Amino acid sequence: MDDLENLRKRAKLLVRQHHVGVHVVAERLRRSLPRFAALTDCEVLDAGFALHDAQQVIATELGFGSWADLKEAPPMPDHTPAESHLQRSLAQVFVTDFPRAVAFYRDKLGFDVVFTYGEPPFYGEVAREGAEFNLRYVGETPFVAGRRDSEQLLSVAIRATDAKALFLRYQEAGVDFHERLQAKPWGADEFVVRDPDGNLILFGAPRITASSSSGASD
Repeated sequence: MDDLENLRKRAKLLVRQHHVGVHVVAERLRRSLPRFAALTDCEVLDAGFALHDAQQVIATELGFGSWADLKEAPPMPDHTPAESHLQRSLAQVFVTDFPRAVAFYRDKLGFDVVFTYGEPPFYGEVAREGAEFNLRYVGETPFVAGRRDSEQLLSVAIRATDAKALFLRYQEAGVDFHERLQAKPWGADEFVVRDPDGNLILFGAPRITASSSSGASD
């Protein structure tokens, strides 16, 4: 367990997150504070929430009945894992219309919707084969107008086995391209899709040449 000072800091951070409307804290409050159990995310974030409430949330999450019980508990022995291994990373794609974004990635690009979260949904994950990333609703785009297109600021880069086949499929689906299929000098075929919010998604594959094709058949 963290020392008491760190736990106090975590409680203060939780109050600040509630104050600015961070939706992901709503579920934590519902699980820990009975008066929030039946409220929607918006209702939880609109309700009063003080430091002593946040301390109760922290205590409950750590298995204590109250903050007072937590303070009286003996310190836990320090345990630092000998080694930790990274497992995966997920890009965060910011969207201003969450249902529209989900429909685009599902219906146009062929991704599966792994999950959505919130009432109404504001966060989720999409995946197709080995590619996966998150969608996150924001009230307005955090990007400077025109900057992503002019400097090709990618939100996600995805490696495929055959870029041309995928490009043709997306072309048939009427997808908006920031950059059409091109042979790049670094030996890849790539194209860039623009989603309804202007996010740029790159798809690329190692270029298939005549020599590599003949070598594969030997």
